[in-house]
Amino acid sequence: MNEIESQLQESINTKKELLATQLAAIQKIAQITTDAFRKNHRLYLIGNGGSAADAQHIAGELIGRFKINRRPLPAIALSTDTSVITALANDFGYDTCFARQIEALVTTGDVVFALSTSGNSKGILNAVHIARERGAITVGFTGKDGGLLKDAVDICLRVPSDNTPRIQECHITVGHVVCFMVEKELFGNKV
Repeated sequence: MNEIESQLQESINTKKELLATQLAAIQKIAQITTDAFRKNHRLYLIGNGGSAADAQHIAGELIGRFKINRRPLPAIALSTDTSVITALANDFGYDTCFARQIEALVTTGDVVFALSTSGNSKGILNAVHIARERGAITVGFTGKDGGLLKDAVDICLRVPSDNTPRIQECHITVGHVVCFMVEKELFGNKV
């Protein structure tokens, strides 16, 4: 098997194992998100690096559309405001960037998706702590062992891999599945 085939096969195998081990977690995440939108709450998404890109991607699918034209859903990626992020990093330290935004914006009943392949990002953990204090439902997207995040959130999706690219591929796949389920539940047979 050449290197390209090997990479693709590893991705396929990781997704098969994700299906075998995390189906209940994915269903619960989709239901939590749907219920929040149904009750006029918001979804906030946080992540660093590639996980920030995934957070923005998922927010874009929900505000815009995933499969159907429908009303926009309130999803906000907190990695997108560079003025806020750089001010907070400069004045308070980078590990406060998401926590301060969560403290300012999140209310009881909102949902926070915290994406961290290692599950050990201090800034993500700080934000989750504040989100829970504010009454938000917290969802972790991590890798195989879940890191510290697995015990800090209400529900944790643990991708069965230690390989960052495979973890990120699964995070965006699950994000797409959640978007599909939210649209189906809220907007019916149009999906």
